[in-house]
Amino acid sequence: MTSGRGGQVPSREHLPSLVSTAWLAAELETPHVRILDATYYLPTERRDARALFCAAHLPGAQFFDIDCIADQQSTLPHMAPTVTQFEQCASTLGIGNADRVVFYDQRGLYSAARGWWLLRLFGHDRVAVLDGGLPKWRREGRALLQGTPSPPPRAQFQAVYRPQLVRSAAQLLANLLNRNELVLDARSRERFLAQSLEPRAGVRGGHIPHSLSLPHGELLTADGTLLEPAALRQRFAQLGIDSNSRVVTSCGSGVTAAVISLALSVAGLPCGALYDGSWAEWGSRQDTPIEV
Repeated sequence: MTSGRGGQVPSREHLPSLVSTAWLAAELETPHVRILDATYYLPTERRDARALFCAAHLPGAQFFDIDCIADQQSTLPHMAPTVTQFEQCASTLGIGNADRVVFYDQRGLYSAARGWWLLRLFGHDRVAVLDGGLPKWRREGRALLQGTPSPPPRAQFQAVYRPQLVRSAAQLLANLLNRNELVLDARSRERFLAQSLEPRAGVRGGHIPHSLSLPHGELLTADGTLLEPAALRQRFAQLGIDSNSRVVTSCGSGVTAAVISLALSVAGLPCGALYDGSWAEWGSRQDTPIEV
């Protein structure tokens, strides 16, 4: 099934990885559809994602705080929470195992994919990203609401953790020896090459040895929507990636890495895994080798 961009309309039993604004607009009043704003801004951007959500959000949406729905014991930014923590957060947001969940963000397509990946990590496949996000929804003149929405009725979410979808620094260090997996880095090429400073203090510049640069913006069109599947497959093929490839995605802190994971899914390729600590971890440790 496709996202509805000129393709087959998603059924009510299934949800593809990407859905269109037209599809979501038609499903707003449908039971068991949950909409979540998963906007995240870097600390250096000095923008309040939750306040902006209250200023304008999709009807029925709740705010999915990536920094709160995270392992609060970790010193790294928004690392994936424990199973129990995620179950509690999802249930509080009104997400049940029968629900179809759609993530969007205020940029267009940036951090919504992180929410998509997290839900899949904890066993929920009926999850999608809104193609073009809030900017496309706004350009089309669709309804928006203001204010803080009322809390949804509490649901019961039972997680099934999928360790195959996540990688640790130890696993990537081992991969430097066996080279079984190809690491794709979603950061800008300037950060990849250590030609610009990292946004987090104390983090070295450069990239994981043998990794390849794939800035997440190269997977988007000029209007902030994801490239068509054929164009995505072509871009991945340029990096030597096909249906037999084993891929690990990485970025600054595990957010835009999920954009590559999403693009792999939409392209019909294996999503691989995501390095959750990403460069915030790798670049701050002293035992991790770096290339520039």
